[in-house]
Amino acid sequence: MEKPEEPDKENTMDTFNDVASDTYDASDKPFDFIPDGGRTALVCELNPSIRVKIIKVLRKMDYHITKSASAQDALREMRFHLYDMVVLNEYFDTEDPNANDVLKYLKCLPMNIRRNIYVALVSDRFRTMDNMASLTDSVNLVINKANIDDVDTIIKRGIADNKSFYLVFKESLRKTGRR
Repeated sequence: MEKPEEPDKENTMDTFNDVASDTYDASDKPFDFIPDGGRTALVCELNPSIRVKIIKVLRKMDYHITKSASAQDALREMRFHLYDMVVLNEYFDTEDPNANDVLKYLKCLPMNIRRNIYVALVSDRFRTMDNMASLTDSVNLVINKANIDDVDTIIKRGIADNKSFYLVFKESLRKTGRR
């Protein structure tokens, strides 16, 4: 079995550093105000028909949504806000899914931050809810484009599975004061 390719931290960090070195501009902040308990989602999908379906589902689930037009845009948005959910097309702003800067950035996040971001990968290559593909790409859920009409059920089931999987672990962290 072939070993999964390690994220190219240098190129990803170059992209991220380009974004991070920009001067502060309040308009870069994705949200002005989110009430306590409000959840946020970043949608990185360029196909308009797929994006509309995803956004419709996330709105029904009461997420405050940011749409990104490029990887640089997405990284700029994540610079000021930790999203609860990121829905990312594996080909977002790239022709090579292994060179996806947003996915590389998410893979490089410290685990205590990353585990609080639910990442759904929209894919042509992998089956919906393929756990091995999820593990390999460090995402929580894979959604195959062929199943995009069922995105509502798929995301809800994926979130429920994730909550039950991490329930005891997160409870233990809270009890020990480590979040």
